Amino acid sequence: MDTKLIESIIGLKGKASKGEFKITIPQNDLNVWVDSFKIIPPMGTSTWVAFTPTSTGTMLMGDLVLTETDIKPVQQELIRQGLTTSAIHNHFIRNHPNIVFMHAGGMGSTADLAKKIKAVLNKINESRGHNPAAAPADSVINMLDTKKLDGILGYTGEMSKGVYKYTIGRPDVTLKEHGTTITTFMGFNTWAAWQGTPEHAAVAGDFTMLEDEVEPVLKALIGNGIEVVALHTHMVHENPRIFFLHYWGVGNAEQLANGLKAALNETGKKQIQEMKM
Repeated sequence: MDTKLIESIIGLKGKASKGEFKITIPQNDLNVWVDSFKIIPPMGTSTWVAFTPTSTGTMLMGDLVLTETDIKPVQQELIRQGLTTSAIHNHFIRNHPNIVFMHAGGMGSTADLAKKIKAVLNKINESRGHNPAAAPADSVINMLDTKKLDGILGYTGEMSKGVYKYTIGRPDVTLKEHGTTITTFMGFNTWAAWQGTPEHAAVAGDFTMLEDEVEPVLKALIGNGIEVVALHTHMVHENPRIFFLHYWGVGNAEQLANGLKAALNETGKKQIQEMKM
């Protein structure tokens, strides 16, 4: 793909990874709060659009962060541009103001897809009356013992503006949409974003699950005091069938991490069982 062409059409810089390309747009204008914690873009309020090559051209996938008043004009623009909507849902509860997440996709040439998603992004700017990314970026307090969290979860996160985030792939699953492999970079991942203190932490995130993993993961999270706030799909023609679960937890950081670890242990079991046979 011509990534420079994508950047020139959309007017934003992106990041390339193994032949794929993603542009992330932090929604700095949204002053979102949940249970006294400020939800800044690294905590899960960034719009992103990603491009991956296919056997016949390019595939577009994206997740658009919208206000309630953005939904109608953006839906109409997606249809006008010939793009698809594969999910509309929440990621949080008790969030003020309310925000909605809309998954979009499309197939075609790189240039055409870039032009189409640019029109959708322009419609968001028009609905808000400004460029969401133009507002000053904010940060949050993070006094967590990240090494201890790493030790419990078995992964290493990245710090951004006070948010410590884990992105965990599913190498045990070969996921395809319209016959094209969907990678961690394209949104097929489990993630957890942390802020706060050891005694009063907040964690938000998303689990990606095979159909038989949904109930065990849900039970593990709820059994450890972590709220499951949304359960849905992100794609329509994916194979195998994949579900996504959003969660929110507030409390002692070590206890929350142990709860997430219990849920993580409920994923990938099929591969382990097959290896033992």
